[in-house]
Amino acid sequence: MGTRMNSELPKVLHPIGGAPMIVHAMRAGAGLGAEKTVIVAGHGADAVGRAALEYDPDAQTVLQTQQLGTAHAVAQAKDALDGFKGDAVVLYGDTPFIEPQTLDAMATARHKHDIVVLGFQATDPGRYGRLITTGDTLDRIVEFKDANDQERAVTLCNSGVVMAKSSVLFDLIDAVGNDNAAGEFYLTDIVAIARAKGLSATVVVCDAAETLGVNSRSELIAAEASFQARARANAIEDGVTLLAPETVFFAFDTVLGRDAVIEQNVVFGPDVTVESGAHIRAFSHLEGCHVAQGATVGPYARLRPGAELQENVHVGNFVEIKNAIIAEGAKINHLSYIGDADIGARTNIGAGTITCNYDGVFKHRTTIGSDVFIGSNTMLVAPVSVGHDAMTGSGSVITKDVPAGALGVGRARQENKTGFAVRMFEKLKAAKAKQAKGS
Repeated sequence: MGTRMNSELPKVLHPIGGAPMIVHAMRAGAGLGAEKTVIVAGHGADAVGRAALEYDPDAQTVLQTQQLGTAHAVAQAKDALDGFKGDAVVLYGDTPFIEPQTLDAMATARHKHDIVVLGFQATDPGRYGRLITTGDTLDRIVEFKDANDQERAVTLCNSGVVMAKSSVLFDLIDAVGNDNAAGEFYLTDIVAIARAKGLSATVVVCDAAETLGVNSRSELIAAEASFQARARANAIEDGVTLLAPETVFFAFDTVLGRDAVIEQNVVFGPDVTVESGAHIRAFSHLEGCHVAQGATVGPYARLRPGAELQENVHVGNFVEIKNAIIAEGAKINHLSYIGDADIGARTNIGAGTITCNYDGVFKHRTTIGSDVFIGSNTMLVAPVSVGHDAMTGSGSVITKDVPAGALGVGRARQENKTGFAVRMFEKLKAAKAKQAKGS
């Protein structure tokens, strides 16, 4: 339930890097090439299941109606894995930072041992369970509540992540009891049970930062900061230029190519790819989009889902693009909205241009050919098309297709009325003076 979150939202659905915590755990597990993913959910199970399915449509959710401990939770997945012959790895939805390479190390260790547990060295072990070992052999796991002083002095701690052959895991869980200080069925008890049966167990040690759990708002803030710091460091290591790294915010799946340049105060939402050599200028927001090599975005630009910028496209300040394909070399440099549109190569979109794509019920598409010049302040009322090498007059409202090579103009003819402005202002000033005298 995550009561310390003080939230109506189930704990594992609180986001880090633009994705629910549970998605981070699922993503790590997916790196193993898992054949099945089973989500054990209790509080808010419907919402948790929906979030899981959004990330992995093949994921299966099972319900834990009573929360009787970690072994009891894992036991709920037994039927879903009935007949499965492979290994099972237990991950936690509120522990989002386990690295894929760490799980790979566990899988390698599983070739030699029946059970593999993920541990970490803690500078302040606190109330973590302790891993009691003899050499490379894991003898047992002792929960803090049940540990004696000697066991509490051990600094090798339990992350909770465990890997074993699926059938072995559930056989061991069947033997777990709840004769302990909390009266719960501990998953950690499977190690001692396994050792008593002559099975082997070992520990793979990871960095303590990977095992960071999130149980409160303050811990969520710390987790977000940790995620962003790691994402920034990885980007720099991969050859990306971040002019002010601490001001750039990444999503869990942001992909940036080598020699991309990211200026200050850029925010990446989910599902963004920026190719090598692209330049994202300051104060831009990108989500659900693709930016090709040599493209320039911003400053103060917004790319929304479905925005596809091909090579050497220029998108300038206060431009918003949504569900639109902008072909190679096109320019949209100022104060424009381009939604549900196809823009041809080398086309120039003048300042203040809007594709009027929504009629209040349906969305409609605008198609603009290559080498087109769209005059400033053009309203393109979709569905409408402008052919290759055509142009529109500034201030036009285009409601009909413009053929290739043609000029489309849709505006009232200007009329100049001599002396009208002077006469109008004299009349208005006289009325104002009369009003002031009367008051």
